Amino acid sequence: MKRAGCLIAAMFLASTMAGCASTAPTDASMHGDAARPAQSSRWIRSELYFAVGNEDGTGVIDDARWRAFLDAEVTPRFPDGLTVLDGYGQWRFQRDGRLVRQQAKVLVVLHEDGAAPRGNLEAIRLAWKRMTGHESVLWAQSAVEVSF
Repeated sequence: MKRAGCLIAAMFLASTMAGCASTAPTDASMHGDAARPAQSSRWIRSELYFAVGNEDGTGVIDDARWRAFLDAEVTPRFPDGLTVLDGYGQWRFQRDGRLVRQQAKVLVVLHEDGAAPRGNLEAIRLAWKRMTGHESVLWAQSAVEVSF
């Protein structure tokens, strides 16, 4: 009798554990949150690279000017969020082959794919080039999955 009770208990435990396992996600895919359950794929990670000062101290865009640019040009176009990273890189001018090492800001924006966000990113690039006289702002993008 004792053995039959143990067997019944073991079967109960196994069926209970199987029931628990079936309610847990079985894949490692990302999901949106309750407000955006289907919005985890078809997103883009866009990065814009802005030169903010050369290694020799010339061409420096101070923090106040950078924040003013963010407030005027970037935040209105991406009010839901963004990330800015400090960086350091180098750039070779196409006209004369001169290599310039410089401080940089990297703007990272995660956004849904579409014409409006791409237009906003291009407007930000053009505004920076107008403000600073810089030759270019590098734009890199990749497809990402997000989870909020």
